[in-house]
Amino acid sequence: MDWPIMQIQSLLLKPMFKMKSLLVAGLMMSGFVFGQRINSDTLKVAHDDGLIVYANKPYPLSKKGQVFAFFGWNRGAFSNSDIHFTGNGYDFQLNNVSARDRPTKLGIVYIDPSWFTVVQYNFRAGYFIKDNLALVLGIDHMKYVMNQNQTVDFSGTISDPKYAAMVQNGQVNLADEQFLTFEHTDGLNYENLGLEKYKNLVHKKNVDLIWSYGAGLGFMFPKSNVKLFGNDRSDRFHVAGMGTDLRSSLNLVFWNHWMIRAEAKAGYINMWDIKTTLNNKPDKARQDFVFGQVLAGIGYTFNTKKYN
Repeated sequence: MDWPIMQIQSLLLKPMFKMKSLLVAGLMMSGFVFGQRINSDTLKVAHDDGLIVYANKPYPLSKKGQVFAFFGWNRGAFSNSDIHFTGNGYDFQLNNVSARDRPTKLGIVYIDPSWFTVVQYNFRAGYFIKDNLALVLGIDHMKYVMNQNQTVDFSGTISDPKYAAMVQNGQVNLADEQFLTFEHTDGLNYENLGLEKYKNLVHKKNVDLIWSYGAGLGFMFPKSNVKLFGNDRSDRFHVAGMGTDLRSSLNLVFWNHWMIRAEAKAGYINMWDIKTTLNNKPDKARQDFVFGQVLAGIGYTFNTKKYN
């Protein structure tokens, strides 16, 4: 009678040994997996209850609370515009006036802090108000110079016979600078606030490539250099109008902090209160035009939130 019982016990114990072997192997494997070193892109956060949670380290230019600052240099282009002048004894418009930017010759001025306002520069300071969305404060210091060697269409009236005589067949030649010199070279300052959306395109060790796009709105604060009819040159800062833009950029970020930025933007500027005299007379000009801009420079980004 004992032999059948031993056979039954043997049949029951074999599966139990197999299950125990599988359980031990599973525990060993789990110990191996959970005992691995946490990836360098993860963060360990300790809570008050003593529980430790591992979370992915945020990519640069992606997370709410991140900040960046940027300084760079630009080239600009402007559409032709109609410029309307009003003042004591005149009310006229010059049509289809062309203009260009005025980049500073490459040299030490581009890296000398005491001369940084001489060049066409850009400044950005951004704060991520939510993941992948930043509120960006910007200063675009462009330079706008009316092309002097041009003949433009004229419409309106001038009471001074000397300058009225310069209008021939409904046109005026600006080449000799006696009638008008007109520029915003200190500069065409566009102070703007924008919203920018960011997307990480490439994430490698110590290098990220990030694309952004957005729009901005702001006011124009030019220092306009205008000399009309031989009057004293107007050369002062003044809030003259408003601007708006669309922009897109590529950002290379190294070691999660240092960044190189290249940006293109297009926008519209309307200035209805350009001062044309040094005094407080009501003399002024107004113009509107479309602009394009490309810029590049360097910056730095960091997290405001501390991680343990």
